[in-house]
Amino acid sequence: MASMKQKKADENVLRLVEEQKREKEEDLKKILELERQLDAKQKLEMELKGKLELMKHLGIDVAVVQQKFKEMNEELKERIEENCYLETLNQTLIVKERQSDTKLQDARKELIAGLSEMLKSDPTNIGIKRMGEIDLKAFHHACKLWFTLEEAQIKALELCSLWQERLKNPDWHPFKVIISGENYWEILNEDDEMLRNLKEEWGGEIYDAVTIALKEMNEYNPSGRYVVSELWNFKEQRKATLKEVIAYILKYLKTLKRKRSGFP
Repeated sequence: MASMKQKKADENVLRLVEEQKREKEEDLKKILELERQLDAKQKLEMELKGKLELMKHLGIDVAVVQQKFKEMNEELKERIEENCYLETLNQTLIVKERQSDTKLQDARKELIAGLSEMLKSDPTNIGIKRMGEIDLKAFHHACKLWFTLEEAQIKALELCSLWQERLKNPDWHPFKVIISGENYWEILNEDDEMLRNLKEEWGGEIYDAVTIALKEMNEYNPSGRYVVSELWNFKEQRKATLKEVIAYILKYLKTLKRKRSGFP
């Protein structure tokens, strides 16, 4: 019993010794760090004192220099604050621009979804264009040269469907990148084997129909590689603005109202 108590007491003593040793080591580290900081401070003071003495010796007004430093610090502080403000403003504008773009895209999608029948009524003006969809008429024209009318219709549909599926393949990307300075853009790679074979076998009209759809898909939906609908100005061959679409809808409704009222 006595030996166990003695053992426990010895362990306590050893633990206290270890704790004191650790505390002394930590205190020594703090002292060394304070000495290092003091040495650095004294060194800096000596450098500043030497510079001030040199400036006095050269006849430079120390007070003027100190005031100049103060003004420069104030100006630097103002510029930092201004840059922070401009950065915050820039980020805010970027967020608002993205929100605005999202709203515009949502509005275009709503118009496409809700007014598809109306916008199909006059395809020579404002309407809906399916970007990336191959024009079947080009295949009809080409196939009529080789097949009977009935066979041409079937063959044209088969060929058009085949190439439409090929356009969906993300592994087929017949484009090459052109770099000019800091700018770069993609152009069609006319040396692509599949495109060359298409042109040689079926002629320029089908080749043009496929490459036009290919370019549209690469521009409007390169990641998805599927056909997307877009509001289109067929007269000027470009995307229609929301203003143009709304003006066209109002004109269409006025015409419809006159017809229902019996006016020419």
